[in-house]
Amino acid sequence: MKISRHWKHLTATVFAALTLTGLAGVPAHAAGETDALYNSAQRNFTDGNDVAGRADLRNLIGADPNDAEALSLQAIWSHYAGDLPALADAMARLNAVDPGMAAGTTHVLNAIGAAVGTLPNPLPALVGPQTGIVVLGYGLLPDGALRPELVNRLTAAWLQSIASPMSPIVVTGGNPQNGITEADAMAGWLIGHGVPASRISVESRAGSTVQNALFSTKLLRDVGATSAVVVTSPNHIRRAVADFIVAGTTVVGATTSLEQLVSQLPPPAKQSQRGIYLDATRTFQLATSR
Repeated sequence: MKISRHWKHLTATVFAALTLTGLAGVPAHAAGETDALYNSAQRNFTDGNDVAGRADLRNLIGADPNDAEALSLQAIWSHYAGDLPALADAMARLNAVDPGMAAGTTHVLNAIGAAVGTLPNPLPALVGPQTGIVVLGYGLLPDGALRPELVNRLTAAWLQSIASPMSPIVVTGGNPQNGITEADAMAGWLIGHGVPASRISVESRAGSTVQNALFSTKLLRDVGATSAVVVTSPNHIRRAVADFIVAGTTVVGATTSLEQLVSQLPPPAKQSQRGIYLDATRTFQLATSR
């Protein structure tokens, strides 16, 4: 995917040069117009106006049929809307323009499908040393103390660590309060409950689920883990699973706390899946603006 994006940027550079020399078929001012449409589309998706966002993208693609990011977004949000003809058209165009990004977009859609089908599960998974345990943070109290729901997540992670004594553990979360980050507070809780500090890797920069997934994926690879059990709250697990899969982590378990477990067992309604789709585009690192 990175190679594909490299070529995309190289192609864009060459195209810009051709435009300046009068050799390209698209007017120089078109780039500013398409960027404005792209930014409007992303704002509309963030605000929940998916119809307007897709309309912006149709206009953009009409002006620049080779805009790979716009085609990827159009495919993802057409999938959300259940517009199969638009999805097929966007993917066919994207495969012709940028096969690497097309493959990545398919991966995003597969990740969303896997996430929507995920069931919150309070029981630990039985996994070996190649599978890491990733615990997602939750906002601390102003004095740096753990909120009850974060304690619930850590309890689930502690049980998972007992069931998988050889698995490395990643605690992820920034958002410091009173000089302490979520990850540092989480590591302290686990160590206080008997987990060896040598098992724990601390990721203390992430300020969102997207960053949890991106930063933790790198840490997992650094400690030799090829897959992960993701630990968070039941109402958060599906979005987290999608983000980790898109980031490149194979998710083999979704362990949750018990809080609101029963209410989160049914698959989410389509409207409730918006956050999963939105987060997935961010984790795929499509530009939020340009």
